[in-house]
Amino acid sequence: MTSEITLFVNPTAGRGRGAHAAQPAASALRDAGFSVRTVLGEDADDALRRAREAVAAGTGALIAVGGDGMMSLALQAVAGTMTPLGVVAVGTGNDFARALGLPIRDPAAAGRLAAEALKGGGVREIDLGRVGERWFGSVLASGFDSRVNDRGNRMRWVGGRFKYDLAILAELAAFKPIPYRVRLDDGPVREIEATLIAVGNGSTYGGGMRICADAVMDDGLFDVTVVGDCSRTTLLKVFPRVYKGTHLSHPEVTVHRVSSIELAAAGVTAYADGEQLGALPLTATCVPGAVRVLVPGTPSGI
Repeated sequence: MTSEITLFVNPTAGRGRGAHAAQPAASALRDAGFSVRTVLGEDADDALRRAREAVAAGTGALIAVGGDGMMSLALQAVAGTMTPLGVVAVGTGNDFARALGLPIRDPAAAGRLAAEALKGGGVREIDLGRVGERWFGSVLASGFDSRVNDRGNRMRWVGGRFKYDLAILAELAAFKPIPYRVRLDDGPVREIEATLIAVGNGSTYGGGMRICADAVMDDGLFDVTVVGDCSRTTLLKVFPRVYKGTHLSHPEVTVHRVSSIELAAAGVTAYADGEQLGALPLTATCVPGAVRVLVPGTPSGI
């Protein structure tokens, strides 16, 4: 393992927290004896190109500093390689770090953890979802939740989880069940009406909403949460329960564990890791052990 590692930074994450977080994270890594090279990029495409170049050149690790969008970008660079991913979560949602039990909005602690994992071999191989050439680590959202995401992204005047609470209320006013065509693994195509279908490699989205509460990131399967055709009143009662994961016991909610899913619905845009993925239809596949993440706990070799 080379002692040179790459800090992959989004300076605008968390309303500027990314830029401030890079320094304490880098200091913790340098104090541990690592040489740190920083990659910024002029935009997302340029940053990803530079990150992929660092991985191809044999960097000892790619340490992503930012929110879930930055983690998503980093996954595109390291998925399917032996290069481990470190996470310095300082964004708004931080669902990828949350699912792995990593520090949130504590860049010095995250930097120290990454350094200790690199020295001690603390690596966890986890699954990733894949749609075409795109990888995702947490949850793919489609339906009511993705429309909430659309609206939340337009709300520039408010931040954090409160933004999504407001977006939920706004979307309820125009809510209608969505006709889906769904295939789970190699099963038959089913036509259903549903409020949303969430495909979870991880358990949360939207900054801690436990939509796929029981998802495990290294079991080789997605947890697919289907919220059925329910009224606005029922949805108002059920959706707040997503913060604790207790919505899964509601009779309108079903969970399926699958290795692949095909989704089709007119006028629905999918999001993965909070980033716009594109319009349905799509096929998502769970790829076991697709990325190696620096974590605390039992070493597994690096």
